This record gives sequence, structure tokens and C-alpha cells, in this order.
Amino acid sequence: MQDNFPNRQERIKALHLALEERVLVLDGAAGTFIQQYDLDEQGYRGERFSAWGQDVKGNNDLLILSRPDIITDMHNAYLDVGADIIETNTFSATTIAQADYGMKELVTELNYEGARLAREAADAASTPEKPRFVAGAMGPTNRTASISPDVNDPGMRNVDYDELVEAYRHAAKGLLEGGVDIILIETIFDTLNAKAAIHGVQDLFDELGYKVPLMLSVTITDQSGRTLSGQTTESFWNAVRHSNPLLVGVNCALGPDLMRPYVDEISRIADTYISAYPNAGLPNAFGGYDETPDSMTVHLEEWVKSGLINVLGGCCGTTPAHIGAYAKAVHGLVPRKKPEIATAMRLSGLEPFTM
Repeated sequence: MQDNFPNRQERIKALHLALEERVLVLDGAAGTFIQQYDLDEQGYRGERFSAWGQDVKGNNDLLILSRPDIITDMHNAYLDVGADIIETNTFSATTIAQADYGMKELVTELNYEGARLAREAADAASTPEKPRFVAGAMGPTNRTASISPDVNDPGMRNVDYDELVEAYRHAAKGLLEGGVDIILIETIFDTLNAKAAIHGVQDLFDELGYKVPLMLSVTITDQSGRTLSGQTTESFWNAVRHSNPLLVGVNCALGPDLMRPYVDEISRIADTYISAYPNAGLPNAFGGYDETPDSMTVHLEEWVKSGLINVLGGCCGTTPAHIGAYAKAVHGLVPRKKPEIATAMRLSGLEPFTM
């Protein structure tokens, strides 16, 4: 099947070139931006979903359909301050996550429209000197393939691998049809979920007869240095490197000070480009985030100068002001060069093993 966006492969070539030449800037948090609108239940529903039979407040993905003006404003706000890559507002746009709202049947439309809105904004902001790119965001879902939801029944699962594969394939299809340049599998707290996502996306590539780059971003949940399912950063990389992602990195859970060791580690071991988008610190007692654009930029600029980074952005608590500060700070700085990694047998459990 032919790609329905004939200029997409040219954009992907431009993305590869840009990654070699400069540090690229990813956008910031969607939820933080949306929260400023203080939407109530009706605000989320809009006119189209005014009679929906379940509560939908908090379903930020739904705003793609009920309040596309908010989502377009968000994309434009991040593009205006210098973001090179914007993410679709589709973090929870899978059949698994949307089942909580009774909206499984909307998943194709959510992903397609989410990609279309981002594509239109990115194209409008692009210039020959500064092309803008769209990453189709797919979050971890609200279920995990590796951990029981019942502490009294460790063998129990509320999702299986095949269900995850199909959910991710379905979501990715809408994203590709809407025009994304990258498939971003992000906030990975369970590597088995991520492997299902990779499986689903690669099946889709085979089905369509074309592909786009993969971007993988793991979440180290605390200072133990492990994902929620118990893997170290290196073990995670060993488990997913077969997918040959264009970018791999770390996002969410931690602020820039606590995230740095894990960014440093993945930069050292991964023979691909590196991304990082930390939270604006850890949540305070009121659920807010205290790291300012200036305080975060001090850390992130040092990461770039230390040769760790190709793409920088922001996760929970970050705003256009944060992203604009990063863009100014990294302008003209040299991006990380991919290292040559010696060939070895590298295995993955909770800990890595190299022979």
C-alpha cells in the first residue's frame, strides 16, 4: 500500500539530517496546558457528547473531538516558542484506556483527528530552515502485562499480550493515516507492554508496506533506578533494541536532577539518538510542580554540553515557557554523537547480562 502522505518520507529524511546537525526540542505537557482551562464535565463533553452515558471529565484525549480549538492552541503555543517536534494528544487513545469511558469505538477517530490537528499546526509553522515534525503519542495504557492488579493473586492479569498488540496496532493505524512522522511509545513502565506496542506497530508497517521511525521513552519510577516492573535502564534497552528505534530515552516520574543518572546511562549504552523529557520536579504537597523554566534549563543545558542528548522536551508540569527556555538555551549547541557499541550477546531480565 502506498503512503497516503507522499511527502512524509521527505520529512523523515529531514528529521534524520536535523538530528545530526542540532539539538531538537520536543514539546511539553499536554495535561498541564489543558488544566489551565479548568474544564468541568460539560466542558469535556462539548456539544457532540452532551448526552454521553458515562462521566468523561479527565479524558483529555476526547478534547480532540469535543474541543479541538484547545488542542490546536496547545500545539501552536509549543510551536511558537520553538518546538521542533510536537506530540499528538493521544496518550490514552487506545481501546484499552478508552474502555473506561465507554469510548472504544472512537479510537480510530481520536488518533486520526489527533494526528491531523498536529499535522496541520506543524505544517503551518514549518519553514525550509526549520521543518516541524509530529510524533504520534501512545501511552502505556492503564493495564500492565507484567504485574497483577491483585496483591493476593500474583498470577492474575487484567490484560493479555495479544490484546495489547491489537490495541496498539489499531491506535498506530489512525496516527499514520492522520499524518504523523514518528510513532512514539512513551512513559514505558512495563517493558512487556512496550514490546507488545512494538509488535503491533511493526505488524502494521508490514501490512501497510511503509514505515516511520520509532521513538521509545522509558519511565524510571523512582530513585531505585528501575521501571515499575523492575527493570534497570540497561536491561530495558537490551529488551527493545531489536526494534531499531530512531530515538530512545527517558521521560516522566522524575525531575531533571534525579533523572540525570538514567539519561547518562542510556546515552552511554544506546547506539541511537537519545531523548529526555523530565517532569518539572516531583509533585509538591498540592499536586503542583515547582521547577521553573530557568531552574530546569540549568540542568538540561548541562546535559547537552555533556554530550548526552539529541532531543529535549518536558513532561508533567512543563509549559510553553519551559520549552521556550530550552529552545533558547540549546540553540547552537552540539548534539550528542551516536557511539559505536561493541558487538556482544546482551540479554535482559530485571538486570542486564552481557557475554
